[in-house]
Amino acid sequence: MANQECIFCKIVAGEVPSDIVYQDESVTAFRDINPQAPVHVLVVPNRHIATLADITAEDELLLGHMLRVATQVAEQEKIHTPDRGYRLVLNYGQDGGLLVHHVHLHVLGGRRMGWPPG
Repeated sequence: MANQECIFCKIVAGEVPSDIVYQDESVTAFRDINPQAPVHVLVVPNRHIATLADITAEDELLLGHMLRVATQVAEQEKIHTPDRGYRLVLNYGQDGGLLVHHVHLHVLGGRRMGWPPG
């Protein structure tokens, strides 16, 4: 079910232009409009799930699929290699940096990532 106010739901529906790099019946992956790394792709469920707190047991397969798609995207973007690598990030809440209330997985790479993240 889509949320009419959600920008990610609008991207999934094709109502807002985006650089989509992968899409299937369950998830959509597109480039972040404010990239924090040379490669910055968001993987979102096509069905609106507002936050990690809203995930149910029925969503376990979907979340596993999101991880598989993130790996596919990293391979496609040529950052899934032993000498390169990438980071996956899920944010929750204001202190966690959540800006859009639609569960999304960040795929970040193309540069060395620092730790702690900052």
